[in-house]
Amino acid sequence: MILVTGGAGFIGSNFVLDWVGLTGEPLVNLDKLTYAGNLENLASLKGDPRHVFIRGDINDAGLVNGILTGYRPWAIVHFAAESHVDRSIHAPDDFIKTNINGTFNLLSQALAYWQGLDADEKAAFRFLHISTDEVYGSLGSDDHPFTEVSPYAPNSPYSASKASSDHLVRAFYHTYGLPALITNCSNNYGPYQFPEKLIPLVILNAIEGTSLPIYGDGQNVRDWLYVSDHCEALRTVLAKGAPGQTYNIGGNNERTNLEIVHAVCGLLDELCPSQGVGRYSSLITHVKDRPGHDRRYAIDSSKIQRQLGWRPVEGLESGLRKTLMWYLDHMDWVKNIKTRAYQDWIEINYGAMEE
Repeated sequence: MILVTGGAGFIGSNFVLDWVGLTGEPLVNLDKLTYAGNLENLASLKGDPRHVFIRGDINDAGLVNGILTGYRPWAIVHFAAESHVDRSIHAPDDFIKTNINGTFNLLSQALAYWQGLDADEKAAFRFLHISTDEVYGSLGSDDHPFTEVSPYAPNSPYSASKASSDHLVRAFYHTYGLPALITNCSNNYGPYQFPEKLIPLVILNAIEGTSLPIYGDGQNVRDWLYVSDHCEALRTVLAKGAPGQTYNIGGNNERTNLEIVHAVCGLLDELCPSQGVGRYSSLITHVKDRPGHDRRYAIDSSKIQRQLGWRPVEGLESGLRKTLMWYLDHMDWVKNIKTRAYQDWIEINYGAMEE
């Protein structure tokens, strides 16, 4: 059995579904169910004894201790985090509490639990911390992609909080010997992503015939990774990775934000033609750029490919098509999460920013 934190969120729920479906091994899923945590993501596991869900906060030391001593997992897969840059600009406190304090508490409880295991169990135990490429800062157009030894240079409260959590994980390995691993991934996309992120936001706004907001000139570059490829990489790191190591996970799909939006619009024109607005790209609206907007991220994932044998298999076009089809087939899921709080959030970020 393993413990997954944040397993009702976007990447976490995809990991949980794949883990149970592909390995059959049971897990405990600890999630606070903040705005982006959604048990509907895990509806197919309802009543499945292999999925034990516990609602709670990783900052709750007693709860975490009780889960570890009660279920005795051989690994912790740590997704739980506040994860949206824009939200970190408006409310950085939440990011400090969850990403830094929460990770510290989880590490502290994991260390005490690990120290009490017998020799074989201690050798088998793993703490896998899932992080982001944003900790490395911004690249120039001609710079080499980020490697595992790239210096940290976070530029937002979100990336600073994730960088801090990475450092804590590394420190617990070097100081106490906790067998921890870190992964830094590029931009994920796919099913169950909360529609504050670019790709689902564009899909859903386009279907509703509303504007498609793009920050600044739209030339910010990101490397796009299909979520199932990411989940496979994480299982690989858990099985084969060396404690104390960091592994970068990328999709080898660098695109500007504007290119991504046009690609989604083109697929929508093909799969869901609009009777009212014509081509969906006509809805594109440039809005004021966000503060500290990093210009380019790119991941060099040659280490995980070379050492562990993982590489992405999903191309961007096929991944976008799968993602779009999933949203079109799950509009009830979309309707249920688009609460007033979500609408308020969109208004805060985009309502008064049109140029």
